Amino acid sequence: MSLEKKKNFIINAFYYTIITILVFMIIKYGLNLLAPFLVAFIIAYLLRKPTKWMAKKIKLPYRAVSLIMVILFYSTIGVLCAFIAIKIGTSLANLVTNLPNFYKTELSPLLINFFDMIENSFKTLDPSLIKTISDVFNNFVQSIGELFSSLSVGAISVVSNYASTLPGLFIKILMAIISTFFIAIDYDLIVSFCKRQLSEKASNLIIHIKNYIVGTLFVCIRSYALIMTITFIELSIGLSLIRVENAILVALLIAFFDILPVLGTGGIMIPWMILVAFQGNFAVAIGLLVVYLAITVIRNILEPKIVGAQLGLHPIVTLLAMFVGTQLFGFLGLFGLPITLSLLKHLNDDGTIKLFK
Repeated sequence: MSLEKKKNFIINAFYYTIITILVFMIIKYGLNLLAPFLVAFIIAYLLRKPTKWMAKKIKLPYRAVSLIMVILFYSTIGVLCAFIAIKIGTSLANLVTNLPNFYKTELSPLLINFFDMIENSFKTLDPSLIKTISDVFNNFVQSIGELFSSLSVGAISVVSNYASTLPGLFIKILMAIISTFFIAIDYDLIVSFCKRQLSEKASNLIIHIKNYIVGTLFVCIRSYALIMTITFIELSIGLSLIRVENAILVALLIAFFDILPVLGTGGIMIPWMILVAFQGNFAVAIGLLVVYLAITVIRNILEPKIVGAQLGLHPIVTLLAMFVGTQLFGFLGLFGLPITLSLLKHLNDDGTIKLFK
């Protein structure tokens, strides 16, 4: 490698490192500050076409219809969120308070029977070895009991800590609502002003990115949200029929887990079936198996029809991006980083940018 190439390599390495650090800092810290306004802009964008259609139909000024649409939107979302929050909060409270009781009545007898079976199988062994196994078992059962008790107490403290963040969250929600009104009223004016500040090349790139996100990724996210909703409804009905406690909350958690690649619904349903079967409750185990098979068959039928365009990433890349994104940016990174990588791959494939061969 010549000296000139080495200089270029060092300069490019520093350049891209600085860019990466700046982007990371902006996303990590700046995005949290701007989140209410970004949410307001996205909502105003989504309401723009329905607002224009409604204004044309009822022949009222665009600004007046914008105010009405924003009020209707937030009223509907508020009622739905309040209902879901009350339902989930009640279910979580029951689940947390019943953890120690679940251990005493369900898990502890299962462990005792399991270790009794092991002990009976090794009766011919040295008594001292049997005593050692028994001591290990007693310590294990005691540790599990203490773990469940600490989980119950820890869950209550976590809820208390989150409750202390509610004032800040309320302020952000209030800012997002107020901002939505102003952005929805003057959406075209704001967008035109921002476009005038950019060069033609930068403006075309942003339009290209926007068209890809809206036309492809938004459809993909919406499709998977629909699949998740269908899975949640199926699970709610199925778990309720086999009389599972907190069926709605359990269905919601499994439906969220279903988003993860490879693992999916089976990552929870299969171990759950095995555990219930070990408890001797074969009727519930068979019911869980039927529910799991029904969800799997229906998903395999609906997914190709609902999901039009995929992210275009290899499964291992998607899994890696979801893990790294979660570690760096929390829940936002779970979907944000895979979507970003998909966008970069699309821009690289069509020649807009050159990142890799």
